[in-house]
Amino acid sequence: MPDHRSADPLATLWQLAYNDDRISCAVYRDGEKLEMRLETRSETILIEPFEIRPRVLSRVEALRRSLKRRGWADSSD
Repeated sequence: MPDHRSADPLATLWQLAYNDDRISCAVYRDGEKLEMRLETRSETILIEPFEIRPRVLSRVEALRRSLKRRGWADSSD
């Protein structure tokens, strides 16, 4: 997967930590569209089109809750 980390995110929706690992969910602009990226410090795990709609925001929050059930914790790093 190509590295898309060159641009700064428009918004970071959340960041989680587990031991020394970090994962973040951020929104980026890709031309005229927005995209959501799930990223670690070194790579992009997932890229999806993003729209600011309740259904999409609920899905992003469900992913966060799922990771937290597996031991990840909120992080501001």
